[in-house]
Amino acid sequence: MPFPSLIVPILAAAAAAQVSPSTPITVTGHAWAPFISPMGEPFRARTAADDTLANWFRQADRNQDGVLTLDEMQSDADRFFAKLDEDHDGAIDPDEIARYEWDIAPDIQVMAKTRNPPGVATAAKERPERASRRDEDGALLGLGGQFQGAARYGLLNLPEPVIAADANFDRQVSLGEFRQAAISRFALLDRARTGSLTLAQMQALRPPPPKAGRRPKLDDKAPDTRVGNPLPQER
Repeated sequence: MPFPSLIVPILAAAAAAQVSPSTPITVTGHAWAPFISPMGEPFRARTAADDTLANWFRQADRNQDGVLTLDEMQSDADRFFAKLDEDHDGAIDPDEIARYEWDIAPDIQVMAKTRNPPGVATAAKERPERASRRDEDGALLGLGGQFQGAARYGLLNLPEPVIAADANFDRQVSLGEFRQAAISRFALLDRARTGSLTLAQMQALRPPPPKAGRRPKLDDKAPDTRVGNPLPQER
């Protein structure tokens, strides 16, 4: 009868034999649109059935009562701030802002290709990797009624939600500024002024996905009806 002390090494050897360093690991990625939370955090779908907005809402709703309060939104902002403040000095500095824009949420970059939500097909004429020079110039100037950056994937018209919290324009964001931004953004979302937000209210604020097969026509004269900071209009 074998000693019990011999069982653990045998099991470990068996596990090592099953997963060796030479065993290939396949990772499947999907070029789907993320949901960008009001404070700028990207939430990405793993399958076409994932509801990324709901994933953020359930995370922020700390007591899981189906209602998001200002305190909960501030707590969620504090959590994301701690993730961005890599050196824990109480401020998101220019290097950390660059890390956010390039590594955490590269989708918000001005000329990043607009992606569709899971399950929404991409029209053939939307597939070229680069837009025309005219489209690029218009996007950089914020003209033509197009939403830029994170505004394409969130509830607020904020192309760069993190740096937008820099109230004193010193090129970094303090925890106090981030918390104040959470208060302001909650007020923008709370249109009924009830002091609370439901998932259904958030879903109603989300723009509809683009129709597959055609690119929506843009009206230069149409007003910007979304909440947040409106883009400049061409004159």
